[in-house]
Amino acid sequence: MSTNKKVYVYKGFERFWHWNQALLIFVLAFTGFEIHSSYDFFGFETAVKIHNYAAWGFIILIVFAIFWHFTTGEWKQYIPTTKNLKAQAEFYLFGIFRNAPHPTKKTLISKLNPLQRLVYLGLKVLFIPIMVVSGLLFMFYRYPQGDSIAIINIDNLEIIALVHTAGAFVLLAFVLVHLYLITTGHTITSNLKAMITGWEELEEEDQKDQDKTVGKQVNEHDENP
Repeated sequence: MSTNKKVYVYKGFERFWHWNQALLIFVLAFTGFEIHSSYDFFGFETAVKIHNYAAWGFIILIVFAIFWHFTTGEWKQYIPTTKNLKAQAEFYLFGIFRNAPHPTKKTLISKLNPLQRLVYLGLKVLFIPIMVVSGLLFMFYRYPQGDSIAIINIDNLEIIALVHTAGAFVLLAFVLVHLYLITTGHTITSNLKAMITGWEELEEEDQKDQDKTVGKQVNEHDENP
């Protein structure tokens, strides 16, 4: 019978990046929909300024996150796999409502389940870059250049606007689903606490498997220096 053991899963920068990214996405969404005249809160000009400042903050955070992922090797967490992919999808669609056991177990070297890997990879290499590029095109479509206004040679800004807005809805849908899924841990708040403190309860048998994997990698390195 397996027992739970507290493990330091999420490092300091990982948590800093996660919460600041969440805050910036909220600010960008809130001001972005105001810019689209969905409501009036800050006022159009102020909303545009806040949106632009948050966009630059988001881009800077992305740069630091990319550096962190590649220097720590955490980018490997997003390598897609088909193992247990179908079982994971069925768990989210049906099993979770029948209190079925989770088909995959979290470890330090495998924090994400197969479905999470695909979704997060898609966000990082597709949707977020689309949002950044389309947002920058919007920002610099017309900008001061000396005593005149320079214009990027774009025939139709409407298409960029539609792409940027569609991407915003995708990110908003992801956040809503994410908020729901954080309640599906060992307890309703365990996932939330883990991302605040960094510590999470994992099954001890999984840690033994992890130790074996790490030991195997060390042995292979020693045999093939």
